[in-house]
Amino acid sequence: MARGADIPGSGRPGTGRPEAGRPAGPSEGLPSAWSPLLARPGLAELLGEPLVDAALGHLHRLLPPPVAVHSLRTFLLADAWARACGADYDRAGLLAATAFHDTGLVGRAPLGRGGFPARSAELLDEFLAGQRVDGERRRALTGAVRAHLRPFPARDAGPEARLLHFGAWLDVTGRGARRLPGERRLLTRLAPTPWFVLSFSARTAACGLRRVLPGPPDARR
Repeated sequence: MARGADIPGSGRPGTGRPEAGRPAGPSEGLPSAWSPLLARPGLAELLGEPLVDAALGHLHRLLPPPVAVHSLRTFLLADAWARACGADYDRAGLLAATAFHDTGLVGRAPLGRGGFPARSAELLDEFLAGQRVDGERRRALTGAVRAHLRPFPARDAGPEARLLHFGAWLDVTGRGARRLPGERRLLTRLAPTPWFVLSFSARTAACGLRRVLPGPPDARR
């Protein structure tokens, strides 16, 4: 990514690289199409953490399959960049943020100021509150979601905001691919979403007109 791609350390111990050999948790009930992505170290090492498992469950229920896969690829690209930089960050929190960063696209509720990213941030905050996540952590994660469509991260953006921005833009547009040679291509091959870029662009444009995606069939009941 161009300007704003450098990721400062968060200064929080225990939120960076995972411990080697940590067993993966269960992923029952999640789509089989996710399996190649869930097996990647960035996600496999987090499975079994309550916040992560709950976020993945919401991702499956709330978003159409191609958008859900985009969210998983976004996290893996962000995590790969953090590993390459040796950056510490809130790994489970970023997974939750990426799971919710496009949820504002779904449903029929009118979008207010800030469009679908602001709505996504509201939904994430409700989820995090239900998971008893503290206020400071919630503010960092919801701020990352609210700002992910900016052309570049803000100068004072934290590591989670920079990583979410990097991963989302790389997956959709390819911007930043030279920083992680071959990674985007690999993840797309593992979990392909044909015509995703064109359809996603049309959906976000529709949200600009105050229209949003219908949810999956079970979400509309």
